[in-house]
Amino acid sequence: MKLVLDGHDLCSEKLVSIARDGAEVELSEAALARIKLCRETFEAQIDSGKVIYGVNTGIGDLSERLLSREEMARFQENLVRSHAAGIGDPAPIEVIRGAMAARINVHAKGHSACRLEVSQTLVSMLNAGVTPVVCLRGSVGACGDLAPMSQIALVLLGEGEAFYRGQRLPGRLAMDRAGIAVPGLHARDGLAVINGSNVLTAASALQVHDMEQWLKHAEIAAALSIEALGGNVMPFHPLLHEVRGFVGSARSARAIARCLEGGDVWAGRVKGRVQDAYSIRSTPQIIGAVHDALAYAKKQINTELNGVGDNPVMFPELDLTLTGANFQGTPVSLPMDMMSAAITAVCVLSERRLNRLLNPALNSGLPAFLAREPGPMSGMMISQYTACALIAEQRVLSTPASIGSIPAAADQEDFVSMGMTTAIKNMQILENAHGILGIELMAGAQATELRGTQCGRGTASARRAIRRHVEPLNGDRQLSVDHDLMSRLIRRGEILAAVEAEVGSLGGTQ
Repeated sequence: MKLVLDGHDLCSEKLVSIARDGAEVELSEAALARIKLCRETFEAQIDSGKVIYGVNTGIGDLSERLLSREEMARFQENLVRSHAAGIGDPAPIEVIRGAMAARINVHAKGHSACRLEVSQTLVSMLNAGVTPVVCLRGSVGACGDLAPMSQIALVLLGEGEAFYRGQRLPGRLAMDRAGIAVPGLHARDGLAVINGSNVLTAASALQVHDMEQWLKHAEIAAALSIEALGGNVMPFHPLLHEVRGFVGSARSARAIARCLEGGDVWAGRVKGRVQDAYSIRSTPQIIGAVHDALAYAKKQINTELNGVGDNPVMFPELDLTLTGANFQGTPVSLPMDMMSAAITAVCVLSERRLNRLLNPALNSGLPAFLAREPGPMSGMMISQYTACALIAEQRVLSTPASIGSIPAAADQEDFVSMGMTTAIKNMQILENAHGILGIELMAGAQATELRGTQCGRGTASARRAIRRHVEPLNGDRQLSVDHDLMSRLIRRGEILAAVEAEVGSLGGTQ
């Protein structure tokens, strides 16, 4: 069954299905009618001699330069070629597929005035698996993601490159092999493809999906560490979080409690402290704050996915064309900069619990560094070094990019969002975050086995999932292999799937 793009119902979850899982798409009948009507209105305006930015004028600082009919005919092609000016390695295929889907959804609103053939060709490319080769770097997030989106548009000219069936091919060859006709770019078509923040929005949509899954793993890791340290479960009582009123905090406390239920710590069969360290008892408040921040970021992304990020914007029912700045990436880059810091904060929390598991002065009688024979063996001593190194990198990457505007286009575009920089740094932040959490989960599994108490239903499921891939640390060995394995387990969602199969959704409300 194909996902229908109608300009109204695209969300981050659907975008993940299209971008990552290969779901096919189609435009709704209403969207087809809107695209046709807008194009007809646009062509009538051009025929009447109306001046329209980016169609019969130049762009940026050249916007006051009027174009003749002859110049209009080649301007869109020149626009795309000149703006395909990125640099470096290709962006992930899933990000570019997501950007294509997002751009089609903008067209579906019926305000962009491109020819229907252009939108339909993007649909065909998605469904056939033709993905333009797009440099990851080169966008400042206004006027949209011009450089990367232009590399998508190049393939519509039969130029550039594209990935198809595992091969990197010249754009026209990829289209020919997929049986897709090259539509070319007529008046308005090029700008209608490139003038939006679709790459940074697609990357951010994928990231918020991964962040949500990662936060659930953070709650599992916390529960495992709490059991290993004989923590006090009172801080996870629902009444404590209800009276403060934060939705995320209540959700996080509930998730940790579900993981602990059925175990010795939850049942009070293990004597704990009256009050634990903040890294244990503050966990729901900290992770909960990140859940709340993520909910806002998702709202902003979903609004952008269904909005008209373009310039100029046509209103065919009013025979009106308005120019503005709906390409501006700040509505997405600001919340995603917040998520950079938010994910890093939870990573710091994870490392502090890891320290308590490894430090013989803090780990309530566990062997030093969780070694079976401390002294001759070092156990997981250096695993903490690795977590610390990743966090040091995280802290640098958490500096907001959205305050780093550098004026462009001869100061015509004198404030830009730098949203693509935010998306790029969040890619690395997430990669590091999977590694940091994987180390805590590995230590939690080792520590609970050494402790010998009964785990909760959720934490026991997590430990079994870990042990299918990572053996107990009965003697010193190269730990980098285990660290990489744990990171992949989290990314694949295998531990989370095992826990939720046992205790239900960690995102539930009951």
